[in-house]
Amino acid sequence: MKRSTRWIELSELDVNRAAQRLTFCHRARRSRSTIAIFLAAAFVVFLSASIFAQGDAEFAKANQEFSQGHFKEAISAYEALIRDGRWSANVFYDLGNAYFRARDFGRAILNYERALALERHHPEAMANLQIARDEAGALELQPSWPERYLQIASVNQYSIAGAVAFWVAAFCLAALIFTPRRSGAIIGLLVVMLLVSAGSIFAIWQLERGSKGDALAIVTGKNVQARLATADTANAVLALPPGSEIKVLSTRGDWIYAALPNNLRGWIPTKNAEQVRL
Repeated sequence: MKRSTRWIELSELDVNRAAQRLTFCHRARRSRSTIAIFLAAAFVVFLSASIFAQGDAEFAKANQEFSQGHFKEAISAYEALIRDGRWSANVFYDLGNAYFRARDFGRAILNYERALALERHHPEAMANLQIARDEAGALELQPSWPERYLQIASVNQYSIAGAVAFWVAAFCLAALIFTPRRSGAIIGLLVVMLLVSAGSIFAIWQLERGSKGDALAIVTGKNVQARLATADTANAVLALPPGSEIKVLSTRGDWIYAALPNNLRGWIPTKNAEQVRL
């Protein structure tokens, strides 16, 4: 019996030591996992910082080329940033300035429009866009009457307003369902929020399909004629100076069918226009 008891005691001691050893190993593995996660996060931060630093250096180089009057080199540098996905309203604005100084008014207007698509109230882009339009004699699309009134805010602002109104309406509806007494104030707030949400959806729909919406394109070619059919020999509908606005309705091969200024429609070669939204 003594041997048996001692064997049990020794076994319990061994078990406790094994448990301690397992706990230590678990802690060591967890510590190594934490270190690995920390090192991975540090690597990601370092890589991101390197990418941003490289982008800033390339942007500074492009600005230097522009300041020295090397506009073609500046254009190449800005466009390289855009191809790499490192664009911003200021990059498009500076690219527009480089094209303007190179006397390519169509692409200057295109990039000013892209800057404004990202930052609606970019005062320098707005001012230079008007100067470029005057220089080129570019034609503009006329917005519909709902679009004129709805342009007080951007699509992003309407999206935020609609989302907030939707969730407030959802909470109001939940309160009406799960509370025994129905408050007139909550019902009124629910109705108002539903109207705001519906109005925001309508505004987004109008702006996205309007003259400044997703289908907006800019004529970048020279001596462009909109035609009645997809042939260079077809009758001309309208002469479109560089920088003129069109709204892409459909495409057929190498031709775009578009809504034109002066409430006209016609076909133009795809190579002579670029959409504002990338």
